Amino acid sequence: MRKCGILLHPTSLPSKYGIGDLGKSCFEFIDFLESAGMKLWQILPLGHTGFGDSPYQSFSTFACNPLLISPEKLIEKGLITEKDIAEYPLLKEDGVEYDKVVVEKRKLFKKAVLNFDFNNKEYKKWYRENKYWVDDYALFMALKGYFSKKREGDSAKSPEYKAYKGNAKKVNKNTLNDCYYGACWNSFPQGLRDRDEKELKKYTKLLKEAVNYYKYIQYEFYTQWMEVKTYANEKGISIIGDIPIFVAADSSDTWANRELFHINEKGFPNTVAGVPPDYFSVKGQLWGNPLYNWEKMKEDDYLWWQKRLSSLGKLCDIIRIDHFRAFDTYYSITFGSKDATKGKWKKGPGTDFFEKTAKAVEKNEIIAEDLGDLFESVRVLRDTLGLPGMKILQFAFGSDSGNEYLPFNYGDSNTVVYTGTHDNDTTLGWYQSTDERTRDRFRRILNSSGCDPAGDLIRYAISSPAKYAIIPLQDVLRLPAAARMNTPGVGKGNWQFRFKKEDLTEERAGELKYLCELFNR
Repeated sequence: MRKCGILLHPTSLPSKYGIGDLGKSCFEFIDFLESAGMKLWQILPLGHTGFGDSPYQSFSTFACNPLLISPEKLIEKGLITEKDIAEYPLLKEDGVEYDKVVVEKRKLFKKAVLNFDFNNKEYKKWYRENKYWVDDYALFMALKGYFSKKREGDSAKSPEYKAYKGNAKKVNKNTLNDCYYGACWNSFPQGLRDRDEKELKKYTKLLKEAVNYYKYIQYEFYTQWMEVKTYANEKGISIIGDIPIFVAADSSDTWANRELFHINEKGFPNTVAGVPPDYFSVKGQLWGNPLYNWEKMKEDDYLWWQKRLSSLGKLCDIIRIDHFRAFDTYYSITFGSKDATKGKWKKGPGTDFFEKTAKAVEKNEIIAEDLGDLFESVRVLRDTLGLPGMKILQFAFGSDSGNEYLPFNYGDSNTVVYTGTHDNDTTLGWYQSTDERTRDRFRRILNSSGCDPAGDLIRYAISSPAKYAIIPLQDVLRLPAAARMNTPGVGKGNWQFRFKKEDLTEERAGELKYLCELFNR
């Protein structure tokens, strides 16, 4: 069945708390999807974001972003009061001020955890099911706060960035002040860095308050998110989740599973991930994520990955695997390199990985993010597995009529078409900034005047033979380049897009529903 959906991360939802959350506006967005004939809602990774606020660089691949927790739902549960909310400052509605949001939401969470009953049956059940990752994550975050250090670029005036001068042995006495980023695990005292059992037990007891805090916020997120997912599913809407291929160097995943990565005895990666020069960057993209020790992972049939996929599979219906090509071939860059121009392609685990992990995602469909310059072996792997790949319409007009991103060249319907993704400019921004030759091909192929390029591309996507058509909300709203979600290779100013409640009009919903009915989606 051909379906259509919208790409929007929950951080972009309207809210008076400076960032989108899982409260009322989230349910209203789902109502909009239903009225617009949408059957899919694609989000970005839900991870607990760290440096740079990127959902693709999180402190844990299992833990989710506490900033998405709805304060209103905390009031409904009696964990905080209206007075607590009244003290929340007025933050801007047209973006996300992450540093301020972190400070203010943490104040609310600290109050909520004091009123939370850790002995309730629902929490105990959740904890038993998630103990395998949440214990490491909670202690990791508590330790980051305890051994907090000022990082380059942090504001010395901000109370959330205050830290002791010197090395990691000087500690922050406020164990719940994780200083937003906190200390990297490779700067922990050696016993903790290397996970000496006695040291782990000692600090788990010492930092019990902070450890419980982090366990609580994860339980609260999971509880609120499952209410959202259930509501969406009841309305016939499936959620497309997103799993980054790699994990952050400074994460509980690498700290607790060092042997599964190419990380040295001091906790630093030997080689890191990225991609060579491409459409997005002339110097390539230096992501900095440590690379997997695939041979070690293979010994237990990729058990860590099985748990990772299974965990995400409970939070969504369809899983988009970011940078799918790395399962075939991945780009290895020496740690310390200034950019990604010099690296080597190495062989990934291939079909063996998917055969061994299949049971973990037997209830979930998989989408392969297969963009960029691909070796033929990547396409073979994708097709052997029968996975739909991705087509981006903004890439379709820069060459001749044989361009693989043009819908009449798809060959079969087992693909997912996008006007653009979170890494692309908005369609309006793209059209206004691209060259006249490309605009001319766009107008001629679509038989368009070019007055509404976003509308033209939306219609082209929905009318295509692709199995799924996904439209970023920015294109639905005809927004310019300023609304772009992310610019690859640029470290600041990303992940901040937000829309306003009044943007989701009946007229917009009607336009989308008409197209879905017209083209049988």
